Amino acid sequence: MSTAAGPKPPHTVPRILHLHSTFAAGGKEVRAVRLMNAWGPRLDHTIVSAEPQSMAAAALVQGDVAVDYAQDFPSLKGRPTPMRLGRLARAMRGFDLVCTYNWGAMDAVMAHRLFAGMWNLPPLVHHEDGFNEDEAARLKPARNLYRLAALGRVATLIVPSTGLETIARLLWRQPEARVKRIPNGIDTAAFAAPPDAQALPIRKREGEFWVGTLAGLRAVKRLPDLVAAFAPLPPEWQLVICGEGPERAAILAKAEELGIGNRLHLPGNVDPAKVVGLFDIFALSSASEQFPLSVVEAMAAGLPVAAPDVGDICHILGEQNRVLIAPPGDVGALSGALLALAANPDLRSALGQANRQRARENFDFAVMQAAYESAYSRAMSRPF
Repeated sequence: MSTAAGPKPPHTVPRILHLHSTFAAGGKEVRAVRLMNAWGPRLDHTIVSAEPQSMAAAALVQGDVAVDYAQDFPSLKGRPTPMRLGRLARAMRGFDLVCTYNWGAMDAVMAHRLFAGMWNLPPLVHHEDGFNEDEAARLKPARNLYRLAALGRVATLIVPSTGLETIARLLWRQPEARVKRIPNGIDTAAFAAPPDAQALPIRKREGEFWVGTLAGLRAVKRLPDLVAAFAPLPPEWQLVICGEGPERAAILAKAEELGIGNRLHLPGNVDPAKVVGLFDIFALSSASEQFPLSVVEAMAAGLPVAAPDVGDICHILGEQNRVLIAPPGDVGALSGALLALAANPDLRSALGQANRQRARENFDFAVMQAAYESAYSRAMSRPF
């Protein structure tokens, strides 16, 4: 269902406006939906995406969650003119809290910064989860200046990783009291349960092994690199890349170029808890990550991980698995890690068991949910 943007009537249940850079089924979107599902009818949600065609995460919202998808909200994209920012600000009225996500929603943060007093806007909590391809290697100075100015009135800036916490404090000059690091968490018990072989349109044949990943098919994920790293594995190994996005054709083209098109599977978006346990190795190839939820999910499912040393991945993984982490962008090293794991089932088992225990002890969803609930309640000055 959809709702008109703008002032809302008084409501006993807190109303949260979520302004997303995209609502595709990626890490931050899945986390947001899981929190919405956990809170159920305790909150009302209105969701806007800077990319209106990217709404796949909506399919993950449970039926008892009160959620609207505002079709007539001002676009989150465009030149940050005073008139456009004013329209964005007016559309925030009537909510109890505004939640913004990543660079794609930064104009909304600036609108709030400029017009919060004039329009008596609700408090705003900004979430920063990482960077796209255009800032994977180096943050753009102009964007840093814009962020610094826009973030001046946020109630809280939530980040999942130590790297982003440092960036927020040093580059965006956010005071310590404003920045809150909340590591991503998952329902570790759900991922420890047996997977559902019927949850994918493909079937795992006897004697077959899978390298798998969960990722939005975007350039920053460098998924053609993962295809190249996988290519030398023995023929009984298959590569399963779950997700949707604009890089699908490039991934398929790389597999055809390397002669492994018949060993690559792109089943689209999936329920991670039902699928990850079907993998034998979990792999990432991203140019940039912060605190990738998919790594924690793989750990909870008892999988070894092969990935580049980006973001907090080395902090997430236990010491035993860290030795297999590749330098960023080094396809050969990532391939070597995959080959080592593919050749040694005992190593896969040992690393998987250690990872599952570490995930259970450090990254359970309940801990994350409590931290988000505290941050949102504090911003609104009311519990929920």
